[in-house]
Amino acid sequence: MKKTVKIVYLLLIAVMVGIGCTEEKVNSKNMEQIYKEEGIPVKVTEIKKGNFKRELKYNTHLSGIKESSASAMVGGRIEKILVKVGDFVKKDQVIITFPKDNPSTQYFQAKVAYENSKSTYERYQKLFDVGGISAQDLDNVKTQYEVNKANWDTTQKMVKVLAPISGYVTQLAVKETDNVKAETLLATIADLRKLKASVQVSEDEINDVAVGTKATAVWQGNVVEGKVTQVDMAMNPMTQSFNADIVFDNSDRKMKAGVTADIMIEGGENSNAISVERKNLIKIGNEYYAYVLNGNKAVEKKVKIGKSSGIYSEVIDGLAEGDLLIVEGQMFLENNANVKVIK
Repeated sequence: MKKTVKIVYLLLIAVMVGIGCTEEKVNSKNMEQIYKEEGIPVKVTEIKKGNFKRELKYNTHLSGIKESSASAMVGGRIEKILVKVGDFVKKDQVIITFPKDNPSTQYFQAKVAYENSKSTYERYQKLFDVGGISAQDLDNVKTQYEVNKANWDTTQKMVKVLAPISGYVTQLAVKETDNVKAETLLATIADLRKLKASVQVSEDEINDVAVGTKATAVWQGNVVEGKVTQVDMAMNPMTQSFNADIVFDNSDRKMKAGVTADIMIEGGENSNAISVERKNLIKIGNEYYAYVLNGNKAVEKKVKIGKSSGIYSEVIDGLAEGDLLIVEGQMFLENNANVKVIK
C-alpha cells in the first residue's frame, strides 16, 4: 500500500513539473510573438546639433611657482625656530638658528678675524689717502680683509639659516633642540601666489593642447584658473606622452601647495556638432554602431566618432540632425527589427 502511494506521489510531481515547463514555454513563446507583432519596446531621442567642447582631465601634484629648501650647513643642535608653517618670509630673513658656540663653526674666531682685518683696512685706507703707504701695501691688507669677510659671512649662515627665497613656509622638517647632521633639510619655502603643475598628454589629445590653452585645478571644492605655459614638441618614448606645464593664479591662497588636484584643460570646441552619450553606441571591435528609428523599424547605422569629453563623444559621420536615436533597448536589436516606442 505504501509503495503504491509513493508511486502516485512521484507521478503527481512529474505532472506538475511538466505543466510548469509547458507554461514557461508558452509564456516565452507568447512574449516572442508579442515582440514580433508589436515590436521591441525602445526609447528614442532626437539628434540635434549643438556646442561640443572637449575637456581633458588629469590628476596631478600642485607646487608653488617657486619652491626652495633651506638645509643645515653644519651639524648640531637647533637653538631656535623663528617661523611657523604658513608664515610669509622675505629672502635672506633668518628662520632658524644654531648655537654660536658650536665647535664646527668657529664663530667667535671668525668674528674677531673679520673685525680686526676691517679695522686694519680702514686705517690703511686713511694712510694711503695721505700718501703714507704704497698701493701695494693697501691691496695686501684689502685682500686679507675680503677673505676674512667672506669667512665671517659663511660662518653667520652656518648659525643663522636664511630663507632662500621670498614666500610662505610650507614645511618645517625639524623642531627646537633637535640634533641634525649637515645638509639635513630644515624648511621649505614656496611662492604660493601662483601654482604650477605638469601633466602627461596622450598622442590623441596633444592637438588640443597649446601654450595659452585655459585650464582649471580643483581640490576639495576650491577652484583656481590657469593656462598652459609650455608643451613638449616631441613625445617622450618612455611614457609615450607629451609633457605640458600649467600655471594657476593663486593670489588669494585658497589652494594649498603639495596637494593632488583634478586638472581640466579646455580642448577644441565645435559649435555645430553632433554629440551623443557613449552608452547609446554599440562597439564591435574597433567600430561603433547606433540604431535610429525609421517608421516602426530599427535601422543600424555605422558611425564614426571624433573627440570625447566626459561621457559624450562627437559623431562626425553616420548620424544626422533630426535622426531619432534609440537610447534604450538598443542592446536587444538587430537591423530592421520591429520596435515599439515607449515614453
